[in-house]
Amino acid sequence: MSGKAILLMKSATLFTRAKKSLVGGVNSPVRAFKAVGGDPIFFRRGKGAFVEDVDGNRYLDFCLSWGPLILGHARAEILRAAGAALKNGSTFGAPCEGEVILAEAVRRAMPSLERVRFTSSGTEAVMGALRVARAFTRRSRVIKFAGCYHGHSDGLLVQAGSGATTLGQPDSAGVPPKWAADTLVLPYNDAAALAHAFKQFDDIACVIVEPIVGNMGVVLPEPAFLEALKTVPRKHGALLIFDEVITGFRVGLGGAQALFNIKPDLTTLGKIIGGGFPVGAFGGRRDVMEMLAPVGPAYQAGTLSGNPVAMAAGAAMLRLLRTEKPYAALAARTAMIAKELTTEAARAGSPLQVNHATGMFTVFFTGAPVRDYTTAKTADTKKYASFFRSLLTAGVYFPPAQFEAAMLSTLHSDALLESFLKTARRALV
Repeated sequence: MSGKAILLMKSATLFTRAKKSLVGGVNSPVRAFKAVGGDPIFFRRGKGAFVEDVDGNRYLDFCLSWGPLILGHARAEILRAAGAALKNGSTFGAPCEGEVILAEAVRRAMPSLERVRFTSSGTEAVMGALRVARAFTRRSRVIKFAGCYHGHSDGLLVQAGSGATTLGQPDSAGVPPKWAADTLVLPYNDAAALAHAFKQFDDIACVIVEPIVGNMGVVLPEPAFLEALKTVPRKHGALLIFDEVITGFRVGLGGAQALFNIKPDLTTLGKIIGGGFPVGAFGGRRDVMEMLAPVGPAYQAGTLSGNPVAMAAGAAMLRLLRTEKPYAALAARTAMIAKELTTEAARAGSPLQVNHATGMFTVFFTGAPVRDYTTAKTADTKKYASFFRSLLTAGVYFPPAQFEAAMLSTLHSDALLESFLKTARRALV
């Protein structure tokens, strides 16, 4: 971690230039740093556990491109696999061997995915999964949970209202209310609310959920909630969709569904299966997935789906994860960070909750345990912004928003984490 002053002159110049061509100067809102203050940093390279900005500042990276770089930046085997594929062409818009190889690797790790369809993003994967679920059940309504993010498709940009079951209201301008009206929003970790929703409505096609939430910060499911997810939708003829875009291959080779011994009907994936390239996927029961064209009547397509370069990178990533078995070490290091930060905050008299799962964690500046969206929103975002800026100045790049998960890679060694903890202890005071 850097011990010198952080100078960001080139980043500032690029941001000024970017704002003349890009909306807000960025291509994704959280990158604008509005939640933590200041202007965004422009990066030019990453290696291992570190990234370097255009001004030459080096940072220990806890974003890791929001999760896919579980083996760190620029892993040699992944770059070689992508480079070898690129020599044969960047895209075909036609079948290639690489998509078969990656699909087989995904199915081997997650047996619930009897059939797979690749996309170019997690958002596309969710859109496809919802469409096939509705086609299969011939129903229209979807249940989601407040604080869970499933991409930016119109029908799912919905948060919670009052009451246990709330008819969806758009959370973004440009989304017609009628497009969100078929989305029912329930509190996360509320088994009773889930059962009640099925008593109220008989046209629920599916329940979609992050089995371990990463998008209101890390929030873990409680046993009663998991049991309800496993039994209630099935009892009423609805499908269960696990959104494992973040957790898939991060919390374990078989994802959260293997950790919790739950077999969802459909699963959405992204992040890690691209090995650092833009890839999404959805898959599940054969009878459900075969509602998709060209076998069934539900249409879904993408010119760059199954892109040969991305497929090669993803297959290399999954091979490495299978052979290196990094999860026990990642889990131990994540738990250690949570314990040390919580202990130090208690000494400093600062209310703090650190929720964590294998390779991912969130620091919440609140005294209340965080178990759903309501309790997540009790976190002091101003304190988080101050914490973020202190870390940044010391050469640590943390998520530039309270409600995002920090990530570990296999290259975040014990020595690097101890150095990080020294910096974090100072930032907590």
